[in-house]
Amino acid sequence: MSATSLFAPDKNLALELVRGTEAAVMASGRWMGRGNKNEVDRAAVEAMRYMLNTVSMNGVVVIGEGEKDEAPMLANGESLGTGEGPDVDIAVDPIDGTRLMAHGLGGALSVVAAAERGAMFSPKNLFYLDKIVTGPEAADFIDIEAPIHINIRRVAKAKSKAVEDVTVIMLDRPRNEAIREEVRKAGARIRLIPDGDIGGALATCGVKGTSADLLLGSGGSPEAVITACAVKCLGGSMQCRPYFRNEADEVVAMERGIEKHTILDLEDLVRGENVFFAATGASDGDLLKGVAYSGAHIHTWSLCMRGKSGTVRYIEAIHSPKKLSELGSSIDYSPGASSHR
Repeated sequence: MSATSLFAPDKNLALELVRGTEAAVMASGRWMGRGNKNEVDRAAVEAMRYMLNTVSMNGVVVIGEGEKDEAPMLANGESLGTGEGPDVDIAVDPIDGTRLMAHGLGGALSVVAAAERGAMFSPKNLFYLDKIVTGPEAADFIDIEAPIHINIRRVAKAKSKAVEDVTVIMLDRPRNEAIREEVRKAGARIRLIPDGDIGGALATCGVKGTSADLLLGSGGSPEAVITACAVKCLGGSMQCRPYFRNEADEVVAMERGIEKHTILDLEDLVRGENVFFAATGASDGDLLKGVAYSGAHIHTWSLCMRGKSGTVRYIEAIHSPKKLSELGSSIDYSPGASSHR
C-alpha cells in the first residue's frame, strides 16, 4: 500500500487508534486509587500494545512515554501495527497522569498520535520543555520569547476578554513558581493541575467541556510532541524551548544543536497536516469522563481528531468483556484480572 492511501478522504487512522486508548483505560482502570503507578502503567501499556498491533499500519514508536521515569513503556523504536499499510510515526502515552490514576484523582487520559514517517520531533534525552499553548482565536498572537504579561494581554485582546478574565493553566511544579508569580502580577486567573498537561493544553483549544485560554510553564517533552499533534488538529498554536534541569541536560542538548534559546514551534514538533490524535478518559476530568464499570459492560468516553480535515469526533462506547474474550483478545478485562498481580 502506498503512503498516500493513508490520507485519502475516507481514511481516518484516528478511528483505529482510539481502539488502543480504549483498551488501555479498560485494562488499567481497576487500578484506580490503589496507589500503584507501575501496575497502572503496566496494564495500560500491555493492552495498548496488543490493540495497536492489530491496526493496518507500519508504525514506529517515536515517543514512548515512561523513558524519563523508568516506568513500563512502549519503547522508542518499537514497531507497532500489522506491518501492512502506511509508514507512520507513533507517539503514545498509555496513561497521561499515571499518578492521578494511582491516587484516585481526576483528569488522567490515554493518548496516542500518528503522523507520516519522519514528521515527529524526537526529544531523545531532552526531557523537559517550556511551553506556551493557546487555541485558534489567539493562535497568531503568542510568542514564547515575549514577557508573560504581554502574552496574556495579547490573548485577552484576541478573545475580546479583560485580562482578569483570562485563565492560565499550568502544572503545579516548583520549577513553574516564577511563571506563576508573573501571571499573578499580570492579573490573570490561574488554574493549577497536578499532572497531565496534554489535557491542560487541549483545554485552551475550545474542546467541549473545557475552559482555559493559555497554557504556560515547563512539562515533559514527550507530552509536548503528543500535544502538538492535537493542537495542530484543533487549529491552535504552540511554542516550546528547552528547559534544562542542570548542566548535563544542556551539554547533551547542545550536542544535537539545541541551545537554551532554541524555539520549537508547532511545525518543528510535528510537520504537515497528516496528523491523527485519539484520547480516552481514564479518570473523570473536564475533557472526558473516565472509564466506568457496570456489571457485564465497560463504558468509555473518547475523542479522535484528524489534522487534514479538522474533524473532532466524540465517541461514547459500551464494551462487552465477555464478547471481546470470545473474539480471541488476549487482554483480560475481567474484574479479577488486577487481583492476580
